[in-house]
Amino acid sequence: MPIIIPKDLPAYKVMTKEKIFVMDSDRAGKQDIRPIEIAIVNLMPTKEVTEAQLVRLLSNSPLQINITLIKMATYTSTHVSDDHMSRFYCTLDEAKKKKFDGMIVTGAPVENIPFEEVKYWKELTEIIDFAEENVTSTIYICWGAQAALYYQYGINKKPLDEKLFGVFETRAVVENDMLLKGMNDEFNIPHSRHTTIDEDAVRRCKDLKILAVSDRAGICIAKRHNNKSFYFTGHAEYDRSTLLTEYERDLAKGEKIHAPENYFKGDSKDISWSWRSTANLLFYNWLNYYVYQITPFDINKI
Repeated sequence: MPIIIPKDLPAYKVMTKEKIFVMDSDRAGKQDIRPIEIAIVNLMPTKEVTEAQLVRLLSNSPLQINITLIKMATYTSTHVSDDHMSRFYCTLDEAKKKKFDGMIVTGAPVENIPFEEVKYWKELTEIIDFAEENVTSTIYICWGAQAALYYQYGINKKPLDEKLFGVFETRAVVENDMLLKGMNDEFNIPHSRHTTIDEDAVRRCKDLKILAVSDRAGICIAKRHNNKSFYFTGHAEYDRSTLLTEYERDLAKGEKIHAPENYFKGDSKDISWSWRSTANLLFYNWLNYYVYQITPFDINKI
Protein backbone atom coordinates (compact mmCIF):
# COMPACT_ATOMS: atom_id res chain seq x y z
CA MET A 1 0.00 0.00 0.00
CA PRO A 2 1.21 3.56 -0.60
CA ILE A 3 2.38 6.35 1.62
CA ILE A 4 0.32 9.53 1.27
CA ILE A 5 2.23 12.80 0.89
CA PRO A 6 1.62 16.00 -1.10
CA LYS A 7 2.57 15.59 -4.74
CA ASP A 8 4.77 18.69 -4.65
CA LEU A 9 6.71 17.66 -1.53
CA PRO A 10 10.32 17.01 -2.71
CA ALA A 11 10.24 13.55 -1.13
CA TYR A 12 7.45 12.58 -3.57
CA LYS A 13 9.84 12.91 -6.50
CA VAL A 14 12.55 10.98 -4.63
CA MET A 15 10.19 8.11 -3.82
CA THR A 16 8.83 7.97 -7.36
CA LYS A 17 12.37 7.76 -8.75
CA GLU A 18 13.09 4.89 -6.35
CA LYS A 19 9.92 3.07 -7.51
CA ILE A 20 8.31 3.45 -4.08
CA PHE A 21 4.53 3.61 -4.31
CA VAL A 22 3.38 7.03 -3.14
CA MET A 23 -0.08 8.52 -3.46
CA ASP A 24 -1.35 12.07 -3.29
CA SER A 25 -4.23 12.97 -0.98
CA ASP A 26 -6.79 13.35 -3.78
CA ARG A 27 -6.35 9.77 -4.94
CA ALA A 28 -6.13 8.42 -1.39
CA GLY A 29 -9.46 10.03 -0.54
CA LYS A 30 -11.19 7.87 -3.13
CA GLN A 31 -10.19 4.64 -1.35
CA ASP A 32 -12.42 3.24 1.39
CA ILE A 33 -9.55 2.65 3.82
CA ARG A 34 -8.64 4.43 7.03
CA PRO A 35 -4.99 5.37 6.64
CA ILE A 36 -2.59 5.20 9.56
CA GLU A 37 -1.90 8.76 10.71
CA ILE A 38 1.78 9.43 11.43
CA ALA A 39 3.15 12.77 12.63
CA ILE A 40 6.81 13.65 12.04
CA VAL A 41 8.29 16.36 14.26
CA ASN A 42 11.26 17.28 12.10
CA LEU A 43 13.92 19.09 14.14
CA MET A 44 16.78 18.34 11.74
CA PRO A 45 18.26 21.29 9.82
CA THR A 46 18.25 19.33 6.57
CA LYS A 47 14.46 19.12 6.44
CA GLU A 48 14.05 17.74 2.92
CA VAL A 49 16.72 15.06 3.39
CA THR A 50 15.16 13.89 6.66
CA GLU A 51 11.68 13.90 5.12
CA ALA A 52 12.85 11.57 2.35
CA GLN A 53 14.68 9.26 4.77
CA LEU A 54 11.67 8.76 7.02
CA VAL A 55 9.10 8.57 4.23
CA ARG A 56 11.24 5.91 2.55
CA LEU A 57 11.22 3.76 5.69
CA LEU A 58 7.55 4.28 6.47
CA SER A 59 6.63 3.26 2.92
CA ASN A 60 8.05 -0.23 3.50
CA SER A 61 4.68 -1.48 4.75
CA PRO A 62 1.38 -2.81 3.38
CA LEU A 63 -0.42 0.00 5.22
CA GLN A 64 -1.76 3.22 3.76
CA ILE A 65 -0.02 5.95 5.74
CA ASN A 66 -0.86 9.63 5.93
CA ILE A 67 2.01 11.91 6.94
CA THR A 68 1.70 15.16 8.89
CA LEU A 69 4.89 17.24 9.20
CA ILE A 70 5.14 19.35 12.36
CA LYS A 71 7.43 22.35 12.88
CA MET A 72 8.33 24.48 15.86
CA ALA A 73 6.29 27.67 16.05
CA THR A 74 8.92 29.20 18.36
CA TYR A 75 11.88 28.65 16.03
CA THR A 76 12.50 29.48 12.37
CA SER A 77 14.67 27.03 10.45
CA THR A 78 17.52 28.65 8.53
CA HIS A 79 18.40 25.74 6.24
CA VAL A 80 15.17 25.50 4.26
CA SER A 81 12.94 28.04 2.57
CA ASP A 82 10.02 29.68 4.35
CA ASP A 83 7.88 28.59 1.40
CA HIS A 84 8.69 24.91 2.01
CA MET A 85 7.87 25.18 5.70
CA SER A 86 4.63 27.07 5.19
CA ARG A 87 3.41 24.72 2.43
CA PHE A 88 4.18 21.38 4.00
CA TYR A 89 4.42 21.87 7.77
CA CYS A 90 1.97 22.74 10.51
CA THR A 91 2.48 23.81 14.12
CA LEU A 92 1.51 21.82 17.19
CA ASP A 93 -1.52 24.07 17.71
CA GLU A 94 -2.72 23.10 14.22
CA ALA A 95 -1.87 19.42 14.71
CA LYS A 96 -3.79 19.31 18.01
CA LYS A 97 -7.01 19.24 16.04
CA LYS A 98 -6.54 15.49 15.47
CA LYS A 99 -5.03 12.41 17.03
CA PHE A 100 -2.24 10.26 15.58
CA ASP A 101 -1.55 6.55 15.46
CA GLY A 102 2.18 7.18 15.58
CA MET A 103 4.70 9.97 15.91
CA ILE A 104 8.41 10.35 15.15
CA VAL A 105 10.51 13.06 16.82
CA THR A 106 13.87 13.49 15.11
CA GLY A 107 17.24 14.49 16.45
CA ALA A 108 18.57 18.06 16.38
CA PRO A 109 22.06 19.64 16.40
CA VAL A 110 21.62 21.17 19.86
CA GLU A 111 23.05 18.44 22.04
CA ASN A 112 25.76 20.63 23.60
CA ILE A 113 23.13 23.08 24.85
CA PRO A 114 21.38 22.42 28.20
CA PHE A 115 17.86 21.22 27.50
CA GLU A 116 16.11 24.18 29.10
CA GLU A 117 18.22 26.62 27.05
CA VAL A 118 17.14 25.19 23.68
CA LYS A 119 14.96 27.88 22.08
CA TYR A 120 12.02 25.56 21.49
CA TRP A 121 12.34 23.45 24.65
CA LYS A 122 8.98 24.45 26.12
CA GLU A 123 7.24 23.74 22.84
CA LEU A 124 8.94 20.35 22.55
CA THR A 125 7.76 19.38 26.04
CA GLU A 126 4.24 20.32 24.96
CA ILE A 127 4.62 17.95 22.01
CA ILE A 128 5.78 15.15 24.33
CA ASP A 129 2.78 15.79 26.58
CA PHE A 130 0.48 15.84 23.56
CA ALA A 131 1.84 12.46 22.44
CA GLU A 132 1.03 10.93 25.82
CA GLU A 133 -2.70 11.47 25.37
CA ASN A 134 -3.14 11.62 21.60
CA VAL A 135 -0.62 9.23 20.00
CA THR A 136 -0.55 5.44 20.21
CA SER A 137 3.25 5.11 20.01
CA THR A 138 6.17 7.50 19.49
CA ILE A 139 9.77 7.05 18.33
CA TYR A 140 12.31 9.55 19.64
CA ILE A 141 15.59 9.68 17.70
CA CYS A 142 19.09 10.69 18.92
CA TRP A 143 18.78 14.11 20.66
CA GLY A 144 15.02 13.64 20.52
CA ALA A 145 15.50 10.47 22.60
CA GLN A 146 17.77 12.31 25.05
CA ALA A 147 15.23 15.12 25.37
CA ALA A 148 12.30 12.76 25.98
CA LEU A 149 14.20 10.73 28.58
CA TYR A 150 15.17 13.93 30.38
CA TYR A 151 11.67 15.39 30.34
CA GLN A 152 9.86 12.15 31.17
CA TYR A 153 12.28 10.67 33.72
CA GLY A 154 14.89 13.30 34.59
CA ILE A 155 17.60 11.21 32.89
CA ASN A 156 20.30 13.64 31.82
CA LYS A 157 22.87 13.48 29.04
CA LYS A 158 26.64 13.36 29.44
CA PRO A 159 29.32 14.88 27.20
CA LEU A 160 31.62 12.51 25.35
CA ASP A 161 35.39 13.04 25.14
CA GLU A 162 35.09 13.00 21.36
CA LYS A 163 32.25 12.76 18.89
CA LEU A 164 30.77 9.29 18.48
CA PHE A 165 30.78 9.11 14.72
CA GLY A 166 30.37 6.05 12.56
CA VAL A 167 28.49 2.77 12.17
CA PHE A 168 28.60 0.47 15.18
CA GLU A 169 27.76 -3.15 15.73
CA THR A 170 24.74 -3.54 17.98
CA ARG A 171 23.23 -6.61 19.64
CA ALA A 172 19.82 -7.43 21.01
CA VAL A 173 19.70 -8.00 24.77
CA VAL A 174 16.14 -9.29 24.95
CA GLU A 175 14.43 -12.16 23.21
CA ASN A 176 11.18 -11.94 21.29
CA ASP A 177 10.52 -8.22 21.42
CA MET A 178 8.50 -7.55 18.29
CA LEU A 179 10.49 -4.41 17.43
CA LEU A 180 13.49 -6.64 16.70
CA LYS A 181 11.57 -9.40 14.91
CA GLY A 182 13.48 -10.77 11.93
CA MET A 183 16.74 -9.07 12.83
CA ASN A 184 20.11 -10.75 13.25
CA ASP A 185 21.65 -11.17 16.69
CA GLU A 186 24.10 -8.43 15.69
CA PHE A 187 23.23 -5.51 13.44
CA ASN A 188 24.64 -2.09 12.55
CA ILE A 189 23.37 1.38 13.42
CA PRO A 190 24.96 4.76 12.57
CA HIS A 191 25.65 7.30 15.33
CA SER A 192 26.64 10.95 15.12
CA ARG A 193 26.65 12.72 18.49
CA HIS A 194 28.75 14.52 21.09
CA THR A 195 26.74 13.35 24.10
CA THR A 196 25.28 10.17 25.55
CA ILE A 197 22.49 9.30 27.95
CA ASP A 198 23.11 8.45 31.60
CA GLU A 199 22.98 4.68 31.11
CA ASP A 200 23.02 3.84 34.81
CA ALA A 201 19.91 5.98 35.27
CA VAL A 202 18.20 4.21 32.37
CA ARG A 203 18.96 0.83 33.91
CA ARG A 204 17.58 1.95 37.28
CA CYS A 205 14.33 3.22 35.80
CA LYS A 206 11.64 0.58 36.25
CA ASP A 207 9.51 2.04 33.44
CA LEU A 208 12.21 1.46 30.83
CA LYS A 209 13.39 -1.67 29.04
CA ILE A 210 16.66 -1.82 27.15
CA LEU A 211 16.36 -3.69 23.84
CA ALA A 212 19.75 -3.31 22.16
CA VAL A 213 23.25 -2.19 23.12
CA SER A 214 26.63 -1.64 21.51
CA ASP A 215 30.08 -2.06 23.07
CA ARG A 216 31.10 1.19 21.36
CA ALA A 217 27.89 3.22 21.32
CA GLY A 218 26.24 2.07 24.57
CA ILE A 219 22.46 1.74 24.82
CA CYS A 220 21.08 1.98 21.28
CA ILE A 221 17.40 1.13 21.65
CA ALA A 222 15.15 1.31 24.70
CA LYS A 223 11.42 1.56 25.27
CA ARG A 224 8.83 2.11 27.94
CA HIS A 225 7.16 -1.07 29.12
CA ASN A 226 3.79 0.22 27.91
CA ASN A 227 5.21 0.65 24.37
CA LYS A 228 4.13 4.30 24.24
CA SER A 229 7.69 5.52 23.67
CA PHE A 230 10.74 4.10 21.88
CA TYR A 231 14.17 5.70 22.21
CA PHE A 232 16.70 5.31 19.36
CA THR A 233 20.05 6.86 20.36
CA GLY A 234 21.44 6.39 16.84
CA HIS A 235 20.31 7.23 13.34
CA ALA A 236 19.07 4.05 11.68
CA GLU A 237 17.10 6.29 9.30
CA TYR A 238 20.29 7.75 7.74
CA ASP A 239 20.78 6.92 4.08
CA ARG A 240 24.01 5.82 2.44
CA SER A 241 25.67 9.24 2.15
CA THR A 242 24.49 11.07 5.28
CA LEU A 243 27.59 10.43 7.40
CA LEU A 244 29.80 11.42 4.45
CA THR A 245 27.91 14.69 4.07
CA GLU A 246 28.31 15.42 7.79
CA TYR A 247 32.01 14.53 7.66
CA GLU A 248 32.67 16.85 4.71
CA ARG A 249 30.64 19.61 6.40
CA ASP A 250 32.67 19.40 9.60
CA LEU A 251 35.97 19.33 7.70
CA ALA A 252 34.92 22.43 5.76
CA LYS A 253 34.21 24.19 9.09
CA GLY A 254 37.72 23.33 10.28
CA GLU A 255 36.43 21.15 13.08
CA LYS A 256 38.55 18.38 14.55
CA ILE A 257 36.79 15.27 13.28
CA HIS A 258 37.86 11.74 12.44
CA ALA A 259 36.44 9.81 9.50
CA PRO A 260 33.26 7.91 10.38
CA GLU A 261 34.19 4.51 11.79
CA ASN A 262 33.22 1.28 10.01
CA TYR A 263 31.69 3.30 7.19
CA PHE A 264 34.04 3.21 4.24
CA LYS A 265 35.10 -0.02 2.59
CA GLY A 266 38.73 -0.47 3.56
CA ASP A 267 40.92 2.42 2.43
CA SER A 268 38.52 3.46 -0.31
CA LYS A 269 35.78 6.07 -0.16
CA ASP A 270 33.18 3.51 -1.17
CA ILE A 271 30.44 3.35 1.42
CA SER A 272 29.04 0.17 2.96
CA TRP A 273 25.31 0.71 3.59
CA SER A 274 25.40 -2.02 6.22
CA TRP A 275 22.43 -0.80 8.29
CA ARG A 276 19.82 -0.56 5.52
CA SER A 277 17.92 -3.75 6.36
CA THR A 278 18.08 -2.92 10.07
CA ALA A 279 16.38 0.42 9.48
CA ASN A 280 13.66 -1.11 7.34
CA LEU A 281 12.88 -3.78 9.93
CA LEU A 282 12.86 -1.35 12.88
CA PHE A 283 10.33 0.97 11.30
CA TYR A 284 8.29 -1.84 9.72
CA ASN A 285 8.04 -3.69 13.02
CA TRP A 286 7.15 -0.52 14.93
CA LEU A 287 4.42 0.37 12.43
CA ASN A 288 2.98 -3.12 12.40
CA TYR A 289 3.22 -4.32 16.01
CA TYR A 290 3.20 -1.12 18.05
CA VAL A 291 1.00 1.10 15.92
CA TYR A 292 -1.31 -0.74 13.50
CA GLN A 293 -2.11 -3.73 15.69
CA ILE A 294 -2.67 -1.60 18.80
CA THR A 295 -4.27 1.62 17.63
CA PRO A 296 -8.09 1.71 17.59
CA PHE A 297 -9.97 1.82 14.30
CA ASP A 298 -11.77 4.90 15.59
CA ILE A 299 -8.79 7.23 15.90
CA ASN A 300 -10.70 9.48 18.31
CA LYS A 301 -10.56 6.67 20.89
CA ILE A 302 -6.76 6.98 21.23
